[in-house]
Amino acid sequence: MNYDVIITCAVTGSGDAAGKHPQLPKTPKEIANAAIEAAEAGAAVAHIHVRDPQTGAAGRKLEWYTEVVERVRADSTDVVLNLTSGMGGDYVPDPDDPGRGGPGTDMANPAERLSHVEKLLPEICTLDVGTQNYSDTAYISTPKMLREMAQLIQTYGVKPEIEVFELGHVWFAKELLKEGLINEPPLFQLCMGIPWTAEANTENMLALRNMLPDNAVWAGFGISRMQMPMVAQAMILGGNVRVGLEDNLYLERGVLASNGQLVERAVEIIERLGGRILSPSETRQKLGLSKS
Repeated sequence: MNYDVIITCAVTGSGDAAGKHPQLPKTPKEIANAAIEAAEAGAAVAHIHVRDPQTGAAGRKLEWYTEVVERVRADSTDVVLNLTSGMGGDYVPDPDDPGRGGPGTDMANPAERLSHVEKLLPEICTLDVGTQNYSDTAYISTPKMLREMAQLIQTYGVKPEIEVFELGHVWFAKELLKEGLINEPPLFQLCMGIPWTAEANTENMLALRNMLPDNAVWAGFGISRMQMPMVAQAMILGGNVRVGLEDNLYLERGVLASNGQLVERAVEIIERLGGRILSPSETRQKLGLSKS
């Protein structure tokens, strides 16, 4: 059981959700305000993707990241910034020739995937440590790519949040640690319920947790209706938690949520289980971060 809990809020994500929720943050200003809203509600960490301000489609332009980060850093509300580095790995096979990417494919080399991290130096960035099926497409990060990305992140002095979606990802992350490409202690995020990876249930979260290094700090989340059950489950199993509109659009059946409301619901669950919420400064101390 973890009684001192870090809450991360993933405020917008990269999924095709812009047409499903009219208030989903899309512009840099909206995404920055969502991060601040989440922090004011109790989140210590804001996990950031960016979107095309005009269409709401997922993107990775440096100018969008820069505006988000500058707006958050200029605000008086303290929050740890965690920028995604997962964009640039989407492969959608051409229906007539699966050997080439069709519409929706976005493949980038490791340096390109991390260009915004190098420029903006957040305290944390994600590292998705494996290739996987994702709905009807694929996300591609080969071992060679990941070794290069881990080494670059280490060079930047940024803490990688190791995102794992299945057991093989944990295995490879431990290999990166063994090779000295990730600094101790490692930070893991157990990602549950994304088709077609580990289902969001107790057995899978426990299996993933049991594979982690003994000194790991970890969090876990579930998507959609499993978001709040996995908040309780992660805390009970000794971890930290993540909520937000990237993973779930609803506060309850038929009621669209805001990021702040999802954080408030997580706070309620944690406190009812006897825990307390760590502040950004306490989170930095726990993770060995220095405020950027």
